[in-house]
Amino acid sequence: MQIPKFITPEIRSDLRRMMALVAPYWGRFALAAFLLIVSTLIGLALPWAIRILVDTVIVAGNQPQLDLIALGLLALFIAQSLLSVGNTYLMAQVGQRVIADFRAQVHAQLTGLPLRFFAERRTGEIVSRVSNDVTLVQEVVTETPINFLRQIINLVGGLVLMLVMNWQLTLIIFAIIPPIILVGVLFGRRLQSLATAAQDRIADTTVTLEEMLSGIRVVKSFAREAFEKGRFQQNVEAAYQTTMQRVRVRSVFIPLISFLGFGALTFLLWYGGRLVIAGTLTPGELVAFLFYMMMVAGPLGEFAGLYARVREALGAGRRLFEILDAESEPLETPDAVVPSALRGGVRFENVSFGYQPDQPILKGISLEVQPGEMIAIVGPSGVGKTTLVNLLPRFYDATAGVIEIDSVDVRRYNLHALREQMGLVPQETFLFGGTVRENIAYGKMNASTADLEAAARAANAHDFIQAFPEGYETLVGEKGVRLSMGQRQRVAIARMLLKDPRILILDEATSSLDSESERLVQEALERLTRGRTSFVIAHRLPTIQRADRIVVLQNGQIVEQGSHAALLAKGGVYEHLWSLQFADFEVVEVENTS
Repeated sequence: MQIPKFITPEIRSDLRRMMALVAPYWGRFALAAFLLIVSTLIGLALPWAIRILVDTVIVAGNQPQLDLIALGLLALFIAQSLLSVGNTYLMAQVGQRVIADFRAQVHAQLTGLPLRFFAERRTGEIVSRVSNDVTLVQEVVTETPINFLRQIINLVGGLVLMLVMNWQLTLIIFAIIPPIILVGVLFGRRLQSLATAAQDRIADTTVTLEEMLSGIRVVKSFAREAFEKGRFQQNVEAAYQTTMQRVRVRSVFIPLISFLGFGALTFLLWYGGRLVIAGTLTPGELVAFLFYMMMVAGPLGEFAGLYARVREALGAGRRLFEILDAESEPLETPDAVVPSALRGGVRFENVSFGYQPDQPILKGISLEVQPGEMIAIVGPSGVGKTTLVNLLPRFYDATAGVIEIDSVDVRRYNLHALREQMGLVPQETFLFGGTVRENIAYGKMNASTADLEAAARAANAHDFIQAFPEGYETLVGEKGVRLSMGQRQRVAIARMLLKDPRILILDEATSSLDSESERLVQEALERLTRGRTSFVIAHRLPTIQRADRIVVLQNGQIVEQGSHAALLAKGGVYEHLWSLQFADFEVVEVENTS
């Protein structure tokens, strides 16, 4: 559909992108438009038939023709109703498919975005965009074009038939068009800004709710229920006030448009009545003219309303396009390496990285890890330990230097294939809200039951899973809330064992556990790290002492490296950390066992 030239290039570009969503369903959309055109043309014929009915039948008192014309009008009404049913159903079908496809498109884009995108935005804000903004866009790309087509046919057809009947009366219609357009443009701009603000306030409310639900244990442990209620109420009130501003503008806009239309209709009735009395206009023509006047006045008011709704939806569309236009994770080159199996050799050569260009976290890191070697990286919190290992699966790319795995630059690997052979067990274990079986099988979607249960046994998880009434079909709840922390860790380790990665990253995997749970998790971790290059972040001394080599980070640089005994004997930074019993420090271990 051609977009009017008076719309700005920026708006025109956004509208074209929105209309492209309908392209896969253009056939059904075109059929709905055809049914609409026929239905609307029938509607235009009705006032003309009423004119004939009044002038040649009622005024003349012709009973037989009255019955015939009445039956004809009934047939037209039935045909129009059936066509409207078909049009309404098809448009609803297309509209719902557009919503589903657009949400899937945005979701697919989200899964391909780098971690930096999510680190800079709140989860509730993104959820609000996918749920609320998509609905606004759907209205613009399906209902609005069809409604626009209906109003165009009514406007043009009504004006042509009115000119044929009486051109003097038709000039009254042209007199009210400019003020209606002006009112629509002025109010449309204001409504767009208010609609955007309202969506932002709703997103704030969603964010607050999501944070409260995710951190409900923290809220209750600090007895901050009243504070959270107040915070949420404040956001709700802000959303209410913004919405009411929009309501106030619309409450003035719609009656003003109606006043202009009905004012013109009143004047038409008065002036046309004088012409009938003077004998220059027949009663049937006046009645038909009044019908056409309403048909024409409706589109004039509706055009302003459509423009306002389009302006409202543009803000929502731009928020969604911000997601769709965001830079995805780095693409591989056409000759990207797809490794069948990694050996696990890792080399950092003069690697630097910073989340902000002028604030480097890592500075000139050079480190070589042999397959089967266990490395511990020690340093204060915030020194860049987790950042360093996050460069391996390319959650972020180094800003300088080279990282190689098996003597191949990680940027040359196929990203999906690279991550398939890496595993991460984080400090805060995340489980999906499904069953235990589904969470373990996430490591290998096509795994057999025997393989899945073998992984659970190796992770010291099989016994407690079997103790549940529903066994492996037990629902773990959102983020695994129905399991203890130690149980969640062992399920996560089972998931990783099933995946069988060649390079492993353990991020504080045994923190915050009681002694028994720690023992079971530690046993599982030892099985998990066996035969793999493993990067482990942990406070636990036994793990540090088992390391083949310990690397000490300070101020984003490697300042010491060696075995546990050698570093203690050296009496440097590591010995100082050891003597403080790791107070206020974290230990990152990189394990590699063969």
